[in-house]
Amino acid sequence: MTEFKQRAAELVTVGHALYQLNMVPATSGNLSARLSDGRIAITVSGRHKGKLTESDIMVVDKQGNSLDGRRPSAETLLHVQIYQRYPQAGVVLHPHSVNATILSRIHSDHLILQDYELLKAFPGIETHDSKVTVPIFANDQDIARLAAKIDGFMDNHPDVHGYLIAGHGFYTWGDTVDDAMRHVEAFEFLFECEVKQRGVNLL
Repeated sequence: MTEFKQRAAELVTVGHALYQLNMVPATSGNLSARLSDGRIAITVSGRHKGKLTESDIMVVDKQGNSLDGRRPSAETLLHVQIYQRYPQAGVVLHPHSVNATILSRIHSDHLILQDYELLKAFPGIETHDSKVTVPIFANDQDIARLAAKIDGFMDNHPDVHGYLIAGHGFYTWGDTVDDAMRHVEAFEFLFECEVKQRGVNLL
């Protein structure tokens, strides 16, 4: 099996899993994995993540340009920014969960997650007595501008593990697909705790 086919198969499995968790409704979300030569395997624009096949995964170059004429996810440059910022990052995942979307709308510019045991799911955190700041960025259809804004924030906050886009969803990443999925699951659990603590009625 080629490296691309292996990464594509992993992204298909992740897409199906996230759909079962109700985190990528309709055609929302996007998924990618970095190949060893720096190119990026990423979901084709508009594909339903619960119905992904390997043919729904394409390759773009390091700058996010299509290599086969198809259109990659509209937010490809956000993936490119993460890979350029974090050389060890191998997978980027962008779900649209209900909890993440609600929190991104009721907070202004950041969310603080503090004193949770599950914070230890993130690299470098070894105790519940920790604080993770999740920045919230205003949604923007100009993805290059949004990527630049996020990159500027990370210049001063290099320990970010993920971020929210207002009214949209969240981004997180990991060295491997298992790492990235662990971060998705940890964030979603913590987001749900925050929503319930605030008494937000989801019914």
